Amino acid sequence: MVTGTEVLDTGRGEHVVLFYRDQEELATRVSEYLLPAVAADGVAIVLATPDHRQSFERHLAAAGADVAAARARGSYLAIDASETIRRFMIADWPDAASFWQEITPLVRQAAGAGQPVRIFGEMVSLLWDAGLVDAAIEVEVMWNELAGQYPLSLLCAYPQQSVSCAHHLDALTEVCRIHTEAIGDPSCPARPGS
Repeated sequence: MVTGTEVLDTGRGEHVVLFYRDQEELATRVSEYLLPAVAADGVAIVLATPDHRQSFERHLAAAGADVAAARARGSYLAIDASETIRRFMIADWPDAASFWQEITPLVRQAAGAGQPVRIFGEMVSLLWDAGLVDAAIEVEVMWNELAGQYPLSLLCAYPQQSVSCAHHLDALTEVCRIHTEAIGDPSCPARPGS
């Protein structure tokens, strides 16, 4: 597990997980990850909540990226994570065919240009927070299968406080195993007086 302030610089085929402390860290780290695709000739796909999408876009603009121009040329796609989840979940479980039907056209179109594709997704975090931990892990596995078919890198993020409970240790271990790299520390923060 990697910790600290390393820059999120992923290559093709990498599937990195970020365990973040707060919203500012999330916005900063995700924006750093997306910036090369938005500012250069790549494609960035963001599957996140509306608040997070706005925060990422503010950080990207502050870093000098023209998000509006990237969106207009189709190299920045911002998609609502909750709506996307609803389209592939059946009875609290991700349906593989629906997931592929929902996600593959986005990835295929982005990869078709031959440019680097960087995806940020927090659907797994939303599932985890809803108590659907096994479903979140299954979605992580489906992302890996998709990454085996298309030239992309993927960043997932979980808030540290969501994953740090002792009863999630086995699931957390599996999340780390599924990814090519883990950044941040998902362990329980020290409690005052302990």
